[in-house]
Amino acid sequence: MTDDASVTGEPDTRALDDLLDDLYRGQERITQADIYRRAVAAELPPELLARIDALPEGEYAVDEVSDLLGGSVG
Repeated sequence: MTDDASVTGEPDTRALDDLLDDLYRGQERITQADIYRRAVAAELPPELLARIDALPEGEYAVDEVSDLLGGSVG
């Protein structure tokens, strides 16, 4: 048995958590567009990119965006 996200049907959020850790280092709020741009550059899985793309435009604190995207950073 593996820890692979495909086994549970849930997307692996480790890459998202790592991205958010990097993005919010020294930042309080970041725009949806900046999060999406960095997620594309980090080659996050398509399902996570779709979630980020679906966020309403605006600025988000790390706990807000983590809650909305299903990450564990906060």
